[in-house]
Amino acid sequence: MLTALRRAAAEVDAKTPASRDRALDGLRAVALLAVPVGHWMLGGFTRSADGALHNASPLASLGFFAPLSWLLQMLGVFFLVGGYSSVRSLERARERGTGSVAWLRGRSVRLLRPVLGVAAVWALLIPLLHRLGVPDGTVRTGSVLVVQPLWYIAVYLGLTALTPLCVAAARRLRGWSAAGLLGVVAVVDALRYGPWADSVPSWLALVNILPGWMFAYQLGVLWARGRLGHPAARVLLLGGGALFAALLLFFHYPASMVGVPGTARTNSHPPSLLVLALASVQCGAAVLLRERIGRLLRRPLLWLPVVAVNLSAMTIFCWHQSAMLAVAVPGGSLLGAVPGLTTAPDSAAWVAARLALLPVFGAALVAIGWFTRRFDGPWTSFSRTWKTVAGAGAAVFAGYALGVV
Repeated sequence: MLTALRRAAAEVDAKTPASRDRALDGLRAVALLAVPVGHWMLGGFTRSADGALHNASPLASLGFFAPLSWLLQMLGVFFLVGGYSSVRSLERARERGTGSVAWLRGRSVRLLRPVLGVAAVWALLIPLLHRLGVPDGTVRTGSVLVVQPLWYIAVYLGLTALTPLCVAAARRLRGWSAAGLLGVVAVVDALRYGPWADSVPSWLALVNILPGWMFAYQLGVLWARGRLGHPAARVLLLGGGALFAALLLFFHYPASMVGVPGTARTNSHPPSLLVLALASVQCGAAVLLRERIGRLLRRPLLWLPVVAVNLSAMTIFCWHQSAMLAVAVPGGSLLGAVPGLTTAPDSAAWVAARLALLPVFGAALVAIGWFTRRFDGPWTSFSRTWKTVAGAGAAVFAGYALGVV
């Protein structure tokens, strides 16, 4: 087994171009794996009297989970790598004579194909689950979980479309192009959380959506343009850490980086200044560690899983919640209250049981991915009729999901 693994790792290593930025792929893989692990650890289920599964969160009763969310919320690194990669991709496209519109169309299609795939499959699953006797509450819970991470795709597409403007801003304003975004979020937070908050309209918080998520993306653009070196990275790391501590200790921001049921204030929807402070720390550390990560990933056995994760990125992202449901729904139906699966996430015993279940969720994701990875690549093997049915099914599921989210 180990010999076969070493042989496969050596083959992948030999096929990797010397120009490949392994550190960037490594950062992307870590940020990507944090998504399923975060959702699997920070989300749980409770089982009602009729056997239906309902969403629950350990963050509501286990305070020590809040610092865990600082480690598992790695969207700062994700957007940093996304900004860097988009700039490099756009530069290569222009060298080939491809315009910005055609480049954006290609990037959008690659992102949307897997989303259409998961939506189409769930459009078929919903009536099937009903016929199998799965409670309505469980079906609604499953739909919410599947849709939950897909907001990122919409945000990422929007930022990708703005890449030429981000490049222009980086060229003219340099580091101020990112600092200005942080300043906007700081002003909005001051207005909605200050002593005058009662007179501020609730919609003002939505202003933070674009600058809040664009901050790390713009840092990635600056990085790709050679405007984010080690001195600036140290400022991001130390300054972001100081800001993060100050917001928690003196301005009483919620400690959790994700929403907690029953609380009126959240850091993530829309992003608060605390999210940008954490992104600053993550991005600064990523830039400083780039060379070291690149050297480590010259080892074939370390490089192999990074390649595997990157090749399966959209499969992991779109289907990890379905994998957890694939374990929880039959488990809850057949076994009832299963520790760490269908029992309330309110104790250390639940944490231990959930940790033991992570490999089971991972195995379910691998099994699902064996079938669903075909949605990620070009749909050349699918007939026009199948594509039409898939599109219609995706639209039906989108309508249903919007009604229950």
